[in-house]
Amino acid sequence: MATFVEIDDPADPRLADYRDLRDVELRKNLEVEHGLFLAEGEKVVRRAVDAGYAPRSFLMAPRWLEGLAAQLAGTDAPCYVLAEPLIEEVTGFHVHRGALASLARRPLPSVASVLEGARSVLVLEDLVDHTNVGAVFRSGAALGFDAVLLAPRCADPLYRRAIKVGMGAVFTTPWTRLPDWYDALPSLSEAGFTTVALTLAPDAVPVDEAVAGLDRVALVLGSEGHGLSTRWERAADRRAVIPMAAGIDSLNVAAASAVACYVTARR
Repeated sequence: MATFVEIDDPADPRLADYRDLRDVELRKNLEVEHGLFLAEGEKVVRRAVDAGYAPRSFLMAPRWLEGLAAQLAGTDAPCYVLAEPLIEEVTGFHVHRGALASLARRPLPSVASVLEGARSVLVLEDLVDHTNVGAVFRSGAALGFDAVLLAPRCADPLYRRAIKVGMGAVFTTPWTRLPDWYDALPSLSEAGFTTVALTLAPDAVPVDEAVAGLDRVALVLGSEGHGLSTRWERAADRRAVIPMAAGIDSLNVAAASAVACYVTARR
């Protein structure tokens, strides 16, 4: 069972994992360097622990202890208990969902293991916004996608904001990073997937036509600014577009992923 430690000093060195969470670049470097990630909110903490991620520690106000009793009972990690104003001093923001946990990262699985048995896969190229990455994971999980593959420069799906927006979908959806950006899509085609790129290319067809009748589909989404690279756009087996009303040419990548996942799931 977790060891409960009451703390009344926000500068206590044992709280280092949780300090100044608003500095995105600092947190990304710190978390990767030390092999940790943070989960925020009762539901997200519960899903992370229940998915088998090993807690390093917990940080929460007294009123949230009961809701996570089962997760606290299954670990010997310390649980730091602070008054809510002190938690805000430590983290630098209002933790309105009342609970945080620092958890150990796992080694990333191989692409082959993530794709085993999968029929519908999301492939993300260079999405740099953590909110968008989390939203795409959530759309994929909600609409029955089996896995997510990320290009090397994609934002970290285990960053606190991505986890929170995705409501912990990263804990239940198999995912990994692609080791080879250049030949990533041809490799997926060789593995039996039809790669369908969302793009405004002149030869793109409506997404429902592009995915109709396909068995194994890899739905490919590009970055927030420029969309897919020329290499990935040309390497895809098919190019697809979400038809728009006059005057609007595209959706935000998070919204586009939800629409495309829905259409693909109904193929």
